[in-house]
Amino acid sequence: MAAGDVVEQQEQPWNRQRLRSTNERLLLDRLRASGAASRAQLARDTGLSKPTVSSALASLESAGLVREVGTHAPERGRTAVLYAPDPAAGHALGIDIGRSWLRVAVADLDGTLVARSDVRNRARSSGALADLVVTTARQVVAGSGVAPEEVVHAVVGTPGVYDEKQRRVRYAMHLPGWGRAGLFDRMRAELGVPLEVHNDANLAALGEYTYGVGAGSRLFAYILIGTGLGMGVVGDGRLFTGAHGLAGEIGFLPWPGQQKPARLEDAVSGVAVVEAARRFGMSGQLTAKAVFDAARQGNDSAVRAVRLEGERIAYTVAAAAAVLDPDLVVLGGGVGHSVDLLLQPVRDNLRVLTPLRPRIAPSRLGEDAVLLGAVATALDTARDVVFERRSAAS
Repeated sequence: MAAGDVVEQQEQPWNRQRLRSTNERLLLDRLRASGAASRAQLARDTGLSKPTVSSALASLESAGLVREVGTHAPERGRTAVLYAPDPAAGHALGIDIGRSWLRVAVADLDGTLVARSDVRNRARSSGALADLVVTTARQVVAGSGVAPEEVVHAVVGTPGVYDEKQRRVRYAMHLPGWGRAGLFDRMRAELGVPLEVHNDANLAALGEYTYGVGAGSRLFAYILIGTGLGMGVVGDGRLFTGAHGLAGEIGFLPWPGQQKPARLEDAVSGVAVVEAARRFGMSGQLTAKAVFDAARQGNDSAVRAVRLEGERIAYTVAAAAAVLDPDLVVLGGGVGHSVDLLLQPVRDNLRVLTPLRPRIAPSRLGEDAVLLGAVATALDTARDVVFERRSAAS
């Protein structure tokens, strides 16, 4: 008995500390999910006693995790102080690496962007691109007024799939040399921030689910149509990546009707739009945007190219619908910005191709989808890190 009593007494301080931490995290999550609240409201919502809530809030406030944000005067009773998470307790870094643009943003713990920079990607080598990422990220952090050590986590979105074992990106066809091993290790070391690497279409899907048209969807597919073709799949708020991180790499699907082996990415992309427009008679230095702009002006060759792209996108949607049964398909990326021209051809062709009818919508976030997905993903980890750090120090 005496030995047992000693063990029990030794465990009690640890148990009290663990319980205190659990209660504090419960209150912090409630405030983050539902907004500012008083002690009494928090007690009702969580089932904790008022003294427990008061003690936990005092600890959270002392640690700089929550702050007073106002008061509430009920019809009866005393005026109540309202509490909310302190968004400046930590920050996260989001990075979107594309063939044409590099986008970097710093966000506070509420998800508000406090600094951002969009720069042209004119790098001619993988090393130069890595340098551009580091330089731009440092400049954005410096311009945000946030101390570098307050940026606790970073997420990068890139074409291709990051291989954790080999420490390199695979299948980034449109970024020459980007598959070189060690590039992201180097960026981590130079930035001095823990850094995750994710596929850009996957992050775009998470961004659209968190901030855009995908909110509330049970299962939706985000089809990213730009320089290449990719897809991100989100079910019940969670990203589906497959056994090897390759789920959604629909660009590798075979494309029929070609004299030589071709992939779906060869038919559904900005490059494909330009190639079709040339075949139909357009000339000069063309971009996908120029073709879509010409189609809006009634140029016959451009109209035919856009119509063909709509047919091919419908094929892509039909494949996604058959495999995934999504309730929503979001079209995004550079080509997705011209959904005003594409949506009707896609819907018309989908009726011919398949009896499946997912709702099709344009991306609400546009070119920001990948960046905001990177920010949202970084914040998930940053909030945990900040809580652990500050709770341990208080």
